[in-house]
Amino acid sequence: MVRADLINKKVGIRETPENLAKLLTRMYLKSEVIGDGNQIEIEIPPTRADIIHACDIVEDAAIAYGYNNIQMTLPKTYTIANQFPLNKLTELLRHDMAAAGFTEALTFALCSEEDIADKLGLDISATKAVHISNPKTAGFQVARTTLLPGLLKTIAANRKMPLPLKLFEISDIVVKDPSRDVGARNYRHLCAVYYNKTPGFEIIHGLLDRVMQLLAVPPGEKKGGYVIKASEGKTGQLNPESVIMR
Repeated sequence: MVRADLINKKVGIRETPENLAKLLTRMYLKSEVIGDGNQIEIEIPPTRADIIHACDIVEDAAIAYGYNNIQMTLPKTYTIANQFPLNKLTELLRHDMAAAGFTEALTFALCSEEDIADKLGLDISATKAVHISNPKTAGFQVARTTLLPGLLKTIAANRKMPLPLKLFEISDIVVKDPSRDVGARNYRHLCAVYYNKTPGFEIIHGLLDRVMQLLAVPPGEKKGGYVIKASEGKTGQLNPESVIMR
């Protein structure tokens, strides 16, 4: 069943429920008005396997009415298209990361439990990972909680390429959040990796300083500043085994 007022609203017409039922019948969808006069009961034949939702019924009603017969109207409200501030900032950072000599990598948002836990020396229960109920493959078990596994896989697949490899990715990660209606929340993260036979911390350190400079975040332990602490374990030299075992 589909409401007549829903069809009129979506298509932009003003037809009675009886006329809408006739239009749908012309599309080989036997229809009749029932209930309070606003409900249209539709019998879907086995030959119309393409109809899986009410929106498909609305589309058929529009086709039967004729797209050219729908009167053009201006929206009651208007907006000026504008880029989301977060996406605008992301694009600006992408350009500056590329200018610093780093190549952007686009990796999958899904990964295995090992990628975000075991291979990084973490416990899966401490990652707040969102699990996929019926994963098709072992490589798509959870939503990534960090961008690092994707970049490590990219390095592992390109170890035979000329060194150094300087990669970065700016994308969303997903973590559990009971306060959200969907039980999860997206966060925009930036991750960069420098891979070489003789890697130096000054390369990635300089990149971090440049990013913070672009974000107007001063160095130092004062309020609003940033510092690098070895205890956090988020910045440092990668164990070669972490790349080889991938």
